[in-house]
Amino acid sequence: MAMATEEIFIGRQPILDRKHQLVAYELLFRSGGQKNEANVQDDLGATANVINHAFAELGVEQALGPYKGFINCDASLLLSDIVEILPTDKIVLEVLETVEVTPEIVERLTELKARGFTIALDDFVNYEEKFKPLLDLIEIVKVDLMPLNREQLGAVTSALRRWPSLTLLAEKVDSREQADHCHMLGYGLFQGYYFAKPVIIAGKKLGHSQLALVRLLGMVMEDAETSQLEGVFKHEPGLTMNLMRLTNSVSTGVRTKITGLRHAITVLGRRQLQRWLQLLLYTNPAGDNVVSPLLQLAATRGRFLELLAGKLKPGVREFEDHAFMTGIMSLMPTLMGVPFEEILKGIQLTGDVQEALESKSGQLGIMLQLAEALEASDGDACHNLTEQLSGANHLLVNTCVTQALTWASNIGRENN
Repeated sequence: MAMATEEIFIGRQPILDRKHQLVAYELLFRSGGQKNEANVQDDLGATANVINHAFAELGVEQALGPYKGFINCDASLLLSDIVEILPTDKIVLEVLETVEVTPEIVERLTELKARGFTIALDDFVNYEEKFKPLLDLIEIVKVDLMPLNREQLGAVTSALRRWPSLTLLAEKVDSREQADHCHMLGYGLFQGYYFAKPVIIAGKKLGHSQLALVRLLGMVMEDAETSQLEGVFKHEPGLTMNLMRLTNSVSTGVRTKITGLRHAITVLGRRQLQRWLQLLLYTNPAGDNVVSPLLQLAATRGRFLELLAGKLKPGVREFEDHAFMTGIMSLMPTLMGVPFEEILKGIQLTGDVQEALESKSGQLGIMLQLAEALEASDGDACHNLTEQLSGANHLLVNTCVTQALTWASNIGRENN
């Protein structure tokens, strides 16, 4: 079982639909630190072990919540028994571009499809006749945008139109502009963190409800009276509705359904209220039921840092609170289109949080960098950053990631 201890970090990349709603994650298993070249042959063993660990012990299936999980498969993994332990309704098997299209592979994929798996083809950049048997069989093709210019992308997309039932997924989408172009070409799915790229608009000021929220956050942190908080909320009915929805959607350790603002303040306590207000920043002030991918990302980031903080400094609640805040606040420039300085005018942040957000320094800064390295699925960076956190290792990090995903996946889903 030596391979089970190999240092592998679980990364994930969001996959969005045409409405820019989150529908799936690609699960990426990345080696950290120096790889021993002699172990390359053991790749399947390591991957199989990690997949087994992820599903059997960490509970990745629960962590995905309502979303699907895409997993890379080489030929040996496709032909192995390990695939059969995976939940067919939740998992999309991604056939790597390196897999040779042999009759055996086509037969195996036919069988896996009959079992209920969705099959995708990874890193497609150029149509060749050898892919035809696969394209007749699979449901999703992932087109890698990185090496393609617009003309080449147009040619690949046209070639794939011979299979009208295929869903086209644009992979490595780097900007909203790229996503819009692929949307126009008829792509149904989009993979990447393009929605989390900050677009700072010069001279932009915060909107009314954003200002109200930032003010509320500041008031809670300064321990304002309940009646003062209620006064601000009364002018923002959409915020109040969203606060109720958020706090009732994820287990907050509260058995009763929260029905009103005073009730929320009383039942949750200031510490929890501060958390939900931070998340509330990412919801639509109109109070609709849509959970944005940015909310998912911010919630996962905040919860991951909070869980990690709890493991690194057990019992230090203030450190956990600061960690949660660092994760949530780190995406506010993206959310609001204004630089940190503008946002921070309304909130007095503690020194370690400010340090982490402005220069990614201090222990919280290293933890934030680790969260970003996991999102980028950069195994070496994950290894180096974990080494800088006394008491952390890849197993601890993966546990925190999975638990954070589980928590975030429930947000916005009413638990009636």
